[in-house]
Amino acid sequence: MQKWEYFTAPLLDHALQEILNNFGEDGWELVAVVTTNPAQPVAYFKRPLEG
Repeated sequence: MQKWEYFTAPLLDHALQEILNNFGEDGWELVAVVTTNPAQPVAYFKRPLEG
């Protein structure tokens, strides 16, 4: 069965594409963006757990 690891990160408007591209290059897949605080949305990422 596939196992996953998860990561959260704040999204900064001025560097949004760069942030998402960097996580994607490291194997993270964007799962959701939560905006409980509209001034500081949070991105949730997952990637397959190694081993």
